[in-house]
Amino acid sequence: MRIAVEDLSVALAGRTVVAGVHLVAEEGEIAGLVGPNGSGKSSLLRTVYRHLRPSAGRVLLAGRDLAELRPAQSARHIGALPQERGGDFELSVREVVAMGRTPYKRAFASDDAEDHRVTAEALTRVGMAHAADRRFARLSGGERQRVLLARALAQQPDVLVLDEPTNHLDVRHQVELLALLREQRRTTLVALHDLNAAASVCDRLHVLHRGALVASGAPREVLTSELLAEVFGVRAAVVEHPLTGDPLIAFDHRSPAGVAAGAEADAEAAAVGR
Repeated sequence: MRIAVEDLSVALAGRTVVAGVHLVAEEGEIAGLVGPNGSGKSSLLRTVYRHLRPSAGRVLLAGRDLAELRPAQSARHIGALPQERGGDFELSVREVVAMGRTPYKRAFASDDAEDHRVTAEALTRVGMAHAADRRFARLSGGERQRVLLARALAQQPDVLVLDEPTNHLDVRHQVELLALLREQRRTTLVALHDLNAAASVCDRLHVLHRGALVASGAPREVLTSELLAEVFGVRAAVVEHPLTGDPLIAFDHRSPAGVAAGAEADAEAAAVGR
């Protein structure tokens, strides 16, 4: 299912943090949002999964304005892994994942055989089936991340909206999660800090800077040395990955170039709160 953002603006505490953005994730495509801290990635994603209301513009799901759908309807189509992970649930891992079945159930209805099957399958997909009976509150950060992704998968959504899904994951589980996204072939809108991960997993990249969209296209077209210097304030070369052929960004960690730009981005992030 195609999802599109049209002329979207978002304001927080009277300040515009996303301004007039147009972007798209075509059906079955993984579209990545990249940009410095404070560029508006999280605020944009929050409007897509309806945690925030846009101050202007709209989000279209298969051509239909999301604002026209009831929350339960949109929850059947859009599954989210937000950056705000919530509190320490006093629930088991299985119970947390089963919460993803809520859009399909009547009020106070108990889980049926289909709910149990979907929940178990989602846990298996993220490698957490062995922990189904553990308390969610006792998991590590990386384990919680995988359980919350399983909850989103249990919704069986047409679209996944993921905000920094590789946070807290070790290298192995980062690789496994990104491979899972590729295998799903589900329309996905994902914000990633790791540009090399974005280059390897995304079909399309949208680059945000100071709340505006500054570039869109295939990773090979978007990730240039010039853009990395201008938007991220870093000196880097873009080469071919020796194993996959994807764009690989080699950063110059010795160069002081971009320090001022980086400091400015950090100050903006502190003001906006991402």
